[in-house]
Amino acid sequence: MNKIKQFWRNNRGFVVFIGLMLVFRSAVADWNDVPSGSMQPTIEIGDRILVNKMAYDVRLPFSTVSLFKLADPKRGDIVIFASEAAENRLVKRVVGMPGDVVAMRQNVLTINGRQLAYHQAEEATEKQAVTLSSEVLLTEQLGSVAHPVKLAPLSSVLADFAPVQVPAGHYLVLGDNRDNSADSRVIGFVPRHEIVGRAGKVLFSLDYDNYYLPRSERFLASL
Repeated sequence: MNKIKQFWRNNRGFVVFIGLMLVFRSAVADWNDVPSGSMQPTIEIGDRILVNKMAYDVRLPFSTVSLFKLADPKRGDIVIFASEAAENRLVKRVVGMPGDVVAMRQNVLTINGRQLAYHQAEEATEKQAVTLSSEVLLTEQLGSVAHPVKLAPLSSVLADFAPVQVPAGHYLVLGDNRDNSADSRVIGFVPRHEIVGRAGKVLFSLDYDNYYLPRSERFLASL
């Protein structure tokens, strides 16, 4: 007991700092690494994205319990959720809100009977032009949010689904890499309580294909 007391006296400042940092990461903000390409070209493999855990709820630290709600996800938001169906934490874009009727045909979305607008993306970088030469980059107008999507040269089985209505308290989410994303087309609708935060920026990024060198151009890039 004396050793514990002595340790506390000598290190209490450090212990308090570590405790506060853990609480902050648990309930306020954290970063999340992205090991897959399901959100390309918006989020690259190797990106570390900033997660705002207070975007929608104030949660009890070290739990998923919401103490009170601040807001609900909006169409176009990039959300992080702890998926029970996938048994993993995933990052996807909100496409369908509760009550929406959503359909997809040949990777073209229709929401509540209105087909979304698409046009050729103009902001592809030289690197993207090389790595995506066999794929198609488009800009999708999702309500007030214009964002890029990536399509495979040949449509996959994920390119079509019949009209579905999003249940109350749930969301339909998709990856921006439309032919290579295990999203609501695979795991179903996402319950509101599984959504833990919103992503808005890339903190830093490592290029896994180039000796894990940092991609300085992606540091603090907006999503």
